[in-house]
Amino acid sequence: MNAKLFKTAIFASAVLLAACSSMPASTPTLDQARSDFVAANNNPQVSTYAPLEFKLASDALEQANAAAVKRQSLDKIDQLAYLAKQKIAIAQQVASQKAAEADIADAGRARNRLQLEARTNEANRSRGDADRARMDAQAAQAQASDAQRAALNAEAQTREAQAKAAQLEAQMADLQARKTERGMIITIGDVLFGTGQARLTPDGANAVRKLADVLTQNPTRTLLIEGFTDSTGTAAHNQELSERRAAAVAAALTGMSIARERVAMRGYGQSYPVAGNDSAADRQLNRRVEIVLSNEGATIAPRR
Repeated sequence: MNAKLFKTAIFASAVLLAACSSMPASTPTLDQARSDFVAANNNPQVSTYAPLEFKLASDALEQANAAAVKRQSLDKIDQLAYLAKQKIAIAQQVASQKAAEADIADAGRARNRLQLEARTNEANRSRGDADRARMDAQAAQAQASDAQRAALNAEAQTREAQAKAAQLEAQMADLQARKTERGMIITIGDVLFGTGQARLTPDGANAVRKLADVLTQNPTRTLLIEGFTDSTGTAAHNQELSERRAAAVAAALTGMSIARERVAMRGYGQSYPVAGNDSAADRQLNRRVEIVLSNEGATIAPRR
């Protein structure tokens, strides 16, 4: 008998014992708690996302049912039933929240997969255009004068540079980068780190790996890694956490064969928020690492 059927059996037996007593000992609160328990027991989200909370609720209801069977005082039964009712509500709330978070995560992964496919196709088209341009230039060069060869070379280099720039644009778009005067900025959000930690999650490491590929293909560009937190906690703790997260990204890049001298880092703690700190959603936006990829042949300007 699985856990859910076991709990249902316990509940049914308790109700039967209470019903068979010569003087039923129950209260409206206990009746409502039993009804809420049945609803939660029949909700598959509860068993999937809140098994521990439901176990605590089940134990609490068993205590209330036992008090009813023993015909303890109605105040005592009511007290235990109220506690069980609250724990049942907590289990349902936790299950609902975690189910919603799972739906959001699934939708995000599907969107990212479609975006990646589109960017990959665009990059492949750009490489194909560059290859065709190079072959066309080589064929023309065989019959051209020195001056013509020089002009064709320049044109081929321009097309190759354009194709390379288009490929870089596609790769950075896959990383959801945005263009600024300082360079292209990639944001690694709080969900790509362990909660309250400076350790990258597998998804975070995958994003850094894509960035390492960009750096390998663009050896003249450099990076500035900037860490930020929300305003929760002390300023000293936030400063230290922002520095450790920036350092974690830098260490991941150097571990992927990116030269250490190409990577600078800095932590800003709770400075430079991008949203308020009044809600959990806004605070999560503030907990981030921003990676600035330099423009071609330029240094990265300091943050203003």
